[in-house]
Parts: sequence; C-alpha cells; structure tokens
Amino acid sequence: MTTTVSPIRRLDQAVVNRIAAGEIIQRPANALKELIENSLDAGSTQIQILVKEGGLKLLQIQDNGHGIRKEDMGIVCERFTTSKLKKFEDLSQIATYGFRGEALASISHIAHVTITTKTKDAQCAFRGSYSDGKLVPPRPGVSADPKPCAGNDGTQITAEDLFYNVPTRRKAFKSTSDEYNRILDVVSRYAVHNSSVSFTCRKQGASTADIQTSSTSNITDTIRQIHGSSVASELLHIEKEFSSLEFKMKASFSNANYHVKKTTFLLFINHRLVESSNIKRSIENVYTSLLPKGSYPFVYLSLEINPRNVDVNVHPTKREVHFLNEEKIIDSIASTLQEQLEGANFSRTFYTQTILPGASQIEESPNSSKKVPVYNLVRTDSRTTTLDTFVRRPDDDNGEDDVVREERPIRSQSMKPRVDVQMTSIINLRNAVKKSEHPGITKVFRDHTFVGCADDALALIQHERGLYLVNYSVISEELFYQIVLHEFCNFGKLQLTTPVSLLECIKIALDVEEQQGTLPEQLQPKDTIAQTITDVIVARADMLEDHFSMVVSKDGLLLALPMLLKGYIPTMDKLPLFLLRLGTEVDWENEEGCFDSLGRELAIFYCAEPPVEPVNNTNDDPMDESVLQQQQQRYKQEHERYLWQVQHLIFPALKSQFIAPRSVAKEDAGYVTRLARLTDLYKIFERC
Repeated sequence: MTTTVSPIRRLDQAVVNRIAAGEIIQRPANALKELIENSLDAGSTQIQILVKEGGLKLLQIQDNGHGIRKEDMGIVCERFTTSKLKKFEDLSQIATYGFRGEALASISHIAHVTITTKTKDAQCAFRGSYSDGKLVPPRPGVSADPKPCAGNDGTQITAEDLFYNVPTRRKAFKSTSDEYNRILDVVSRYAVHNSSVSFTCRKQGASTADIQTSSTSNITDTIRQIHGSSVASELLHIEKEFSSLEFKMKASFSNANYHVKKTTFLLFINHRLVESSNIKRSIENVYTSLLPKGSYPFVYLSLEINPRNVDVNVHPTKREVHFLNEEKIIDSIASTLQEQLEGANFSRTFYTQTILPGASQIEESPNSSKKVPVYNLVRTDSRTTTLDTFVRRPDDDNGEDDVVREERPIRSQSMKPRVDVQMTSIINLRNAVKKSEHPGITKVFRDHTFVGCADDALALIQHERGLYLVNYSVISEELFYQIVLHEFCNFGKLQLTTPVSLLECIKIALDVEEQQGTLPEQLQPKDTIAQTITDVIVARADMLEDHFSMVVSKDGLLLALPMLLKGYIPTMDKLPLFLLRLGTEVDWENEEGCFDSLGRELAIFYCAEPPVEPVNNTNDDPMDESVLQQQQQRYKQEHERYLWQVQHLIFPALKSQFIAPRSVAKEDAGYVTRLARLTDLYKIFERC
C-alpha cells in the first residue's frame, strides 16, 4: 500500500493573518487592552469605553489623544505598521506600549472596524471602515477612502461582531457577563496605574458607568473608588530606587489589617500590564507570617527597569516580559515590602471577645501587665442603647394638622434600587469632604456616649475619659451636607399633607427680611422677586426631583421634600427662608457649584434649630387667651419632638456617617469644647 505525501503549500495571506489575529486577540479583553495602550501612547487624558454583549457585539473606545493623520489612515490597520519603531535596535529601548503594529491589524481580521479620528490641527475628523487590514466602503457603491465628518480631537475605534468569521472561537465564550467582567478587570488595572487619566467603562444602554475615575485623583483615591474603602484605608506606600540593579519600584500594598481570600495583584513593568508568577509567589510568601492562613493581600506594584534589560517581545499578547537579574530584583522587592510591613505594626488592629455576664473570669498569669489605674478606666460604652430609644416619639399621639407632620405627610414609598452615583462633580465634593477631615474629632463623634442636651443648641457627650460640650446646631449642618452628598439620587420623600405655594412662601420670607431691615436698597418689587425665584425653581423641577427627591409641580406647588434621615422632620418655620435662598444663594449654572450650594442650603434648612416660641407682642389688641394656649401647647409638643430628634436621630447619625471637618476643631470656634477629663477630676478629688 502506497502513501501519498501531501505537498507543502504556502498559506493564503488571509488565513495567515486570521491565525495571527487569533493568537494576539484571544478574547474581547485582549482587544481592549491593545486599544487602551494605543490611547495611552497617544497622550490621552480621557478614555471612554462602551461595551455590548461582553464586547463580542460591540467594543468601542474613544480618547482625546493626538489622533491619526488622514495620510496614515490607509495603512493604519495593516500588519507591522507602527510609529514606535524604525529599526530592530529600537526594540531594546522601547518605552511605549505598542511596537509591533499588530493590534489594529489583528482586530480588523476578526471584526468590523470603524475608526473616527481628528488631529488638533485638522479642520474636521475623518472616518474609515476596515476589514482584513484594508479600507473598505462603508456600504456598496461608496468609495473606501476616509470620509470627512464631525468629531472631537482624538480617536474613536469601534469593533463590531468580534470573531464573526471564527465561529469556533465565538462559541467557546460561555458567558457574555464573564467577558464583561474581564474587561472591567483590565480597565480597573490601567485606571489604578494611570490615575492622572480619566477612565469610563459602561455597557451600552446603561445609564451609569461601572467604572468612572477622575483625572484629578491620586492612586489611593482610584483604589478606593474601584476596590473599596476597606483596602484604601489600609494601604502602605513605597517608592525606592535600586541603582545597582537599574530599576526603581513604586508600590501601594495592604497592611496586616486587610486580607481577602484571593490575592489582588496589579503588576506593571515599564508601565505595561504583565503577569509574573515568580513575583506574585514571592510577595505572598512575605505576607505568610502576617496574615491568617488562607488569607491574601492587595498589592499594586510598578517597576521601571532599564529598557535595555527588558525583553518585551516574548509573548503574542505581551502578557509576559523577561528581564535581566530577575532573581535579584524579586529579592529586593520582597525585602522592601517586608521591611515596610514590619515597620507598620503600630497600626495592627486586633479584636477581643467580651466576657458574657455570669462567665468566670480568666485568671491572669503572673507575668500579666499591671492593673489599669481607676482614673484611666473608660467607664462608658458608646455601643449601649438606653431604653427610651424604644419608647414612642413625643408626637406619636399628636393628631393635629400642620403643613408637614411626620405621621401624616410621610407615605410609604416603594423600594427602588440604589443608584450608584459616578458623577465627577459629586465625587469631587465627596473627596473634598474626606480631605478636610479632622481624624481626632471624627473619632470623638464616632465613639461618643450621649449625656444630654444643655439647651436648644448645645449638648454634652462623653468620649472615653473626656466630657465635651458640642454645638450640635452647627455640627448637624455639616452632617446633613455630607448626607446630601452620600445619599445623592437615593433620598426618600417627605410628602406634604397640603401642597405649599412657592410664591406665597417666598413672599413671607421677603416680608420677614424687610421687617428685619436686611433687604438691600433699590431692589425690585417683592412680587417680582418672588415670581422670578419661583420660575427658577419650577424650571429645574425635574433635576430637583431626580437628584434631591424635592417634588415641585408645574404650577409652583411644593409637594415633597427629601428625607435625609429616616424619621427626621426639619423645623418647618425655616421653609420660607429656604425657598428664598434657593433663588439667591444657589449657583444654577455650574454643575459642581450647583450641587455644592444646593447641598449647603438643604443642610441649613435641615440642621437642628428649635421651633419658634409663640409670643404675644400686641398690647392694644391682646391675643385670645385660648388661641395663645393652643399655640403654646403646640410649641411644647414640637419642642419635645425637636429634642427627641436631636438625641435619637442626629447624634446616632454622627456615630455612623459623619466626617468631622477641621473647621469644627478650631479652638476659637467653640463648636467642640472639652470641659473635663477623668484624670484631672481625680486629681481634684484627691486634694479634697
């Protein structure tokens, strides 16, 4: 039996290109990684990513980089066309992400690619469609040449129907959600490493982005936004240069307080996202003696190695690189992390178990430390709750009508999903609050024990061994401002029993201002001012309802207010002035300024201020005695409710969600004053 030897044939170029594309672009996340690196090479400071069906149906990236010249659009998707290399020797000093010129070419062989680009000096943008590395007509009968169109500076690349001509590869993807998670992982890694670049990634049709970072953030802020506050608050940072090995490292890594079930390891070598099992294993060994068994750290590591010592061309997807002195460099990294972690033991947190009542005390060993002196004992527990917390509120049995009363106007609202706000303006305002924090005063409020109200604006609290006098009227204003930022777009509603006319309410505020002599001279008529402010508020009714749950009808009636704290109702005597200040104090033109000033005005309205006590000031025509008694009775009930809200709503909120700004810690302000300390009191008692 004779066997026929098959002849060796030269593969068709289309088959060669498709095979090469399958090696470089293994899944949508690989394609996005190549496109992100191209955008970064182009000097982009803003990168927006749009995804449909895990990137298989649509993968679009838009940047504000320097763009592509029209003259280059004919060859931009051909293999081995690049602006980074001229000769092979340049590869030894490569400092950019891309260098082979295969990314766009590979994508164009397995997807329908459209490129829209504009350079800064171009009159307009140009759009071209590509298939198999060549320009193709966007539709039959049309020229394949790039067409002029409208567009911003930078480049937008759209890849549709990824792997449409590789059905076996396309069927291998089991879940589009899994592919989308891989895309988010790639974007989050580059966002952390390039904190000066704004990244946005969302699904097509989604109203909010799954990842959105700001170009003004630092690495810690970006890690907090993507990976959460639990890891960001436990980070250590190190930058170190090793001249003998010709490399320097920059790392942000978790201390011994933070640990998870799987290592989060972000590795960049010469700003290129890579993987290294050797480096990862070495770092995990460092943490072995610090973390519980089965627990792992968070590590972001950026290495800058002399390009002459790095071989970047060892993997089709550039996922791995080789470099000289690998063992020595890894040992240096591990030693540096070990040194930093050992020096950070002062921040280690340990949790202890409280002995249950009736349990026998554990005998102390002879070597145990001495007993704590009685004057240093902390005799209160901020976690305890008093019985009156569970008693009905003072106004639970009050059936009187009012413009807004808690039991009448508040109607149960259907539960709606929480909105994850990624607006840059809100994130900037939240970051500003965090940056202004006074950690010491924040800790006082977080772990305080409420003692009692001294009057309608001051209260006593205890923190550990100190007794403090707090101006809760001022503190609550800052609290409500932070609640507005934290709960933005997620407020409940305080429905009003009787709608309130904005126009009439603003007129009342103007009359009061006029009586007090605070209105400026040469002012327009009060009716004109009231109508103008009413029109401003009504024109922005949709925004107020969407973002602040403040409902205003088209005919100028206030129907609902935001619920900032569950069960809390502000002093409604301030409503007219609040509506007046919406027209005079809010910056309606600038987004961040609008949210900031509107949040401040809501905080002023909601902050703790007692109701106005009724006074009979008319001597000629005395107020009817029974009417005066009714008003005084109502004032008494409202005042009781006011003090109850201060103790059971405002101060508990200060424990859970308040960041004390440095402004409240100033001694001359007198907002938080320490009156006494247990140690000093014992000294006085000893003298007696």
